Amino acid sequence: MSFWRRIADAAESLGLGGPMRALIAAVKGDPDRRRVREEHIAFTIGVIALGAKMAKADGVVTTDEVSAFKEVFTVPQGELKNVARVFNLAKRSVVGYDAYARQLAQLLQDKPEVLEDVLDGLFHIAAADGVIHPDELDYLASVAEIFGFKEAAFDRIKARYVEPDRCDPYVILGIDRSADMREVKRRYRTLVAENHPDRLIARGVPEEFVTIANARLAAINTAYEQIEKMRERA
Repeated sequence: MSFWRRIADAAESLGLGGPMRALIAAVKGDPDRRRVREEHIAFTIGVIALGAKMAKADGVVTTDEVSAFKEVFTVPQGELKNVARVFNLAKRSVVGYDAYARQLAQLLQDKPEVLEDVLDGLFHIAAADGVIHPDELDYLASVAEIFGFKEAAFDRIKARYVEPDRCDPYVILGIDRSADMREVKRRYRTLVAENHPDRLIARGVPEEFVTIANARLAAINTAYEQIEKMRERA
């Protein structure tokens, strides 16, 4: 039985309204999946559940948003029905998105970097149709708050998706503009190390997330180059 089928069956048996920890245990308990890291399973279920509810935040799920989800996870053609089952359960469940977000935050309380990966994946889905609707942005801000992100951290992630051509490079790097170049360089190197695709895969994030990881690195590199040029001109 495939990984996606196990998640779909476990979700359906629990109605996807029970504790997410129970859902993870149901999948992880399968003898064929004992090697799968809990963070990977939690990430997968979190993006499916929160992504389904986020895609409905503006009132409609577009084909672009569905395609964006497939960019986060390479879903084999034969598994699309299983993923759709979980999406539909999440959309119709009486449990609100905040319940999923709290459960995920609790599961990954010692893994804030994975929670940021989840939030980045949700932004990717929200931006897929070319614009992030105000209701989607409110939803994402609420999820970020439940995850424990401060406003500055949320703004740093948002800056890569909302009018990125006009965003403040200091916001993207999450550093004060009064910092000297040595501090800027130190912050830049830290972000590059933390967001290298190999680091994401090592912490249990699906390999498909490398697409978003590369976009994140590109934004970090661009922001650093912009600050360098501004400092040189000054």
